[in-house]
Amino acid sequence: MAGDADLIEDGLLALAGQEDAFRLMLFDRFFAAYPARRPAFLAFDASSRRMADETLQLLHGLATEAHWVWPHIADLVDLHRAYGALADAEYDLFIDLTVETACALGGATPAAVAAWQRQAALLKALVQRAGADWAAALPR
Repeated sequence: MAGDADLIEDGLLALAGQEDAFRLMLFDRFFAAYPARRPAFLAFDASSRRMADETLQLLHGLATEAHWVWPHIADLVDLHRAYGALADAEYDLFIDLTVETACALGGATPAAVAAWQRQAALLKALVQRAGADWAAALPR
């Protein structure tokens, strides 16, 4: 949706200069819900930056209908298998917290919040699809 892409891009621009605040708030909220995941972040600074940036990029990429999004999602879900079984609820919460945090720090309008949430719903569905595809393709 071109309108969603523009709204999300405006939100990303509004986050300029707040990258660290965004990332730290996002992960504080995620670890509050899943404290057992904190030890997996051996290089927290690097991995938290990458995860936050990739999630924002995926949301924007979905809004622009970029062709690279699906293969990237499938690859990320596969890479995360190394950290054990991640429930869909963990992915869903991380995506929701990304959107909530970006909207809060970026001062999103109701229309922008709706655009972010539409793309978040698509991202969650694709993450679930990738998880199911990997589970079906690889032996346990």
